[in-house]
Amino acid sequence: MKRALVLTHEQARHPFRRSLPRHIFSRPLAGALPARSDDEDWKLFVLSFAAFFTVAYTFIA
Repeated sequence: MKRALVLTHEQARHPFRRSLPRHIFSRPLAGALPARSDDEDWKLFVLSFAAFFTVAYTFIA
């Protein structure tokens, strides 16, 4: 079985993705990622809890 010459990379199966340059699909460098705070999950939990408590208290009162 012969394959046709592939001028683009194998991951680009869709015609639009095939038309994009190859560097679009490369992974970012490790240093390029923004630093993520470890307490983000706790902040989201507290915010969600406060919002739920406010809504529930409003419906009860």
